[in-house]
Amino acid sequence: MRNLLITLRFCGASYHGFQVQKNALTITQVFQDAVEEVLGKRYDIKGCSRTDAGVHANKYCISMKVDDEQTIPCQGLVRGLNAHLPGDVAVLDCCEVEEDFHARYNCLGKRYVYTFHNGAVRDPFLKGRVYHSQSGVTLDADTMNRAAQHFLGSHDFSAFCAAGGSVEDKVRTIYAAGVEREGDLVRFSVTGSGFLYNMVRIMAGTLMAVGQHRMDPDEIPAIIESMDRGRAGLTLPPDGLYLDDVFYFPEQLPRQL
Repeated sequence: MRNLLITLRFCGASYHGFQVQKNALTITQVFQDAVEEVLGKRYDIKGCSRTDAGVHANKYCISMKVDDEQTIPCQGLVRGLNAHLPGDVAVLDCCEVEEDFHARYNCLGKRYVYTFHNGAVRDPFLKGRVYHSQSGVTLDADTMNRAAQHFLGSHDFSAFCAAGGSVEDKVRTIYAAGVEREGDLVRFSVTGSGFLYNMVRIMAGTLMAVGQHRMDPDEIPAIIESMDRGRAGLTLPPDGLYLDDVFYFPEQLPRQL
């Protein structure tokens, strides 16, 4: 078998997440449709992460084992898949990896970005791609950035986990976090060893409350320590959430605190 590592980029606005679902269009479905068109067989794939409905990816990694007789070169496969994928999904790269490589289990960390549009008037061309924060309050990105630094390190992030998550161990390590403004766009970036169910969307909702001066930035440590979901901010919509990068080698990660 050939084991391939394939990197995608997609806009998730029209999809119900990555994993196959009954009666709902997903990234897996359209990707496997393209694979079947190119290789003549519907191969099983392993994704690096679950993504919910409406979530986007600047970089998403898939591992896929194909039969040895599938000798099409990697770059030929990139071209072939892109010819059959819809316009909001693209293959960026493909390479051969070791037989035991798994896109999810070999992943050491991920970076997510949550993007707010904080202009006085919404931008219709960004519909479904950002969260329009139009409360009439200009988000204080510097104060949000100060609050984000409290996420760094290893913590039990139960207060930032939505109900419905099945993971018992809620300790995660955050390597880097920050908030920057560029014009009307405010971006929260966070890199960690892993993330709980809706964790980044809850972090973003909490930072939004800080940016609107409804919460003090130095409240974050007490919220983390409380492990009480009720003390953190809103779970923001998926529109502004992007899986931005996926890391497989220690040297790719920011220095662990």
